[in-house]
Amino acid sequence: MDTEWMARGNCAHEPPAMFFPSDGVGVEVARRICATCPVKGPCLEHALAHRIDHGVWGGASERERRRILKRRRGAAALATTPAVPGRVEGDAGPDRDRTPTCPAA
Repeated sequence: MDTEWMARGNCAHEPPAMFFPSDGVGVEVARRICATCPVKGPCLEHALAHRIDHGVWGGASERERRRILKRRRGAAALATTPAVPGRVEGDAGPDRDRTPTCPAA
């Protein structure tokens, strides 16, 4: 496992407990430290790849990482879903061009 990037992180100069807060205020403090971190991207990807459930990694809380993973799973599912023959992406069906008519007309 390549974790050499960890030594270059802003967190290397902070107490580890700072990145495992028990409240929202602590999460914001950790995010501020991560905001300028040169290894923010690899850190977040490491947490996502290893399904790390606790703490702030790459500037993202546990909840945010769950949302990212959920979005990625959804995007992957869409990418592997076969297209319906004859249907253009965004096509609502045969009535999509129908102009609504006014019942009083």
